[in-house]
Amino acid sequence: MNILTLLDMAVSGFGERTAFGSIGSGLTYAELLDRASRAGSSFTGAGSERVSFLDVSSPALPVALFGAAYAGQPFVPLNYRLADNDLVALAERTTPASIVTGADQAPRLAAVPGLTLFDRDQFLANTASGDGLEPMSWSMDPEDIAVLLYTSGTTGAPKAAVLRHKNLVGYILGSVEFMGAGEDEATLVSVPPYHIAGLAAILSSVYAGRRIVQLPNFDADTWIDLVATEGVTHAMVVPTMLARIVERMAARSIELPSLRALSYGGGRMPLPVIDHALNLFPETRFVNAYGLTETSSTISLLGPDDHRQAHTSHDPAIKRRLTSVGQPLPTLEVSIRDDEGAEVATGTPGEVWVRGEQVAGEYLQQGSKLTPDGWFPTNDGGELDADGYLYVTGRLDDVIVRGGENISPGEIEDVLLEHPGVRDVAVIGVPNDQWGETIGAVIVGSANEDELKAFVAERLRSSRSPDTVIYRDELPYNDTGKLLRRVLRAELDES
Repeated sequence: MNILTLLDMAVSGFGERTAFGSIGSGLTYAELLDRASRAGSSFTGAGSERVSFLDVSSPALPVALFGAAYAGQPFVPLNYRLADNDLVALAERTTPASIVTGADQAPRLAAVPGLTLFDRDQFLANTASGDGLEPMSWSMDPEDIAVLLYTSGTTGAPKAAVLRHKNLVGYILGSVEFMGAGEDEATLVSVPPYHIAGLAAILSSVYAGRRIVQLPNFDADTWIDLVATEGVTHAMVVPTMLARIVERMAARSIELPSLRALSYGGGRMPLPVIDHALNLFPETRFVNAYGLTETSSTISLLGPDDHRQAHTSHDPAIKRRLTSVGQPLPTLEVSIRDDEGAEVATGTPGEVWVRGEQVAGEYLQQGSKLTPDGWFPTNDGGELDADGYLYVTGRLDDVIVRGGENISPGEIEDVLLEHPGVRDVAVIGVPNDQWGETIGAVIVGSANEDELKAFVAERLRSSRSPDTVIYRDELPYNDTGKLLRRVLRAELDES
């Protein structure tokens, strides 16, 4: 199957529903399919091999995504927040390509040969009228590449993760009910186009029949206002967004009764933030989704019942589940392995491995990273408890090696976030001649250094207590909620 099959099914089932934008003025599913066909014809006529996208979210995004599928070309969204030289380097790796972009971004790529630029506004106008553009058929080969996403690695040049149509369609069919959304339902998407969560939200909502409202640039007050004015019932945010939303809602003393479900992911969620959010949204169903670009989005979910049960429980084991990413999707297998690739006992930390139809585990020019029996080693540390809840401790690259002992930053961060004087924290390794690395804690808050060291030693052990405590007004995150530990390391190296 092709991702266009999902849109075609939507048109057959509810073609006149609004797919994107406000009811009465937005794109219907039938209009989106027609526009995508014309876009595909345009891309084919341009002689490109890929379709790129450099812009904030707008109706041009789904038209370009499905238009690329019509043309049989991979869709390659680029990060418009990159520095010019980094952006140009990725664009050069994408050529020959058609690229849909806003007028403000186009000059940045003027010197890149092999790009055919489509101005966003003109692109939308042309695909609406269809002058001179003939409807197209599309390939049904599930092995065709649907999307190339450049990963935001911590070292080296970004890798192009390959997602084939079979991976994306497999994810949707395994996790979304066709026509499962009511006509009154709308989801607010505020993650950028170059993030897997943004693309997965488009495909999921199209298949379910849920209208999408797009927020091009996140602002907490604008997010709140859009939920209210558009009657938004579902939304997805990253932890840093939720923290700002909670703060602004409390300040404005506002309620959002239309919001039925709120999912979050993309980074570690501080326990005080989710606790506060559960109090502010007493009727909203919360979902924590953990996934990777290489797995076509979600691997595991912590569902609404788990959230409410953990939120009100006095049992430490149940309460701890709020720091988990829930249980794996039924269509996936998850295993925790040691350094040799052998499965470890329940409750033992190791590397998260995952297997299933939606798992791509492939990179352009590097090939598949799947094992011969189909497992993908994620490079995320984690453990499974006896009830099947998955706890992710962070990237294995971030593990601190102190005197030969491996120490997980996430374990220490979770404890520090329990302290009332800590609003946010990052734990990183600090180079040390004697120990190799020592434990550095970068704190946003007012807690005393000695108090924090004792707090950790009391709950873990003295070898886990920070050697150094540094205070900052805020921590560096990217726009998808990922903590930029490398920025903190660079700051510490310079200090």
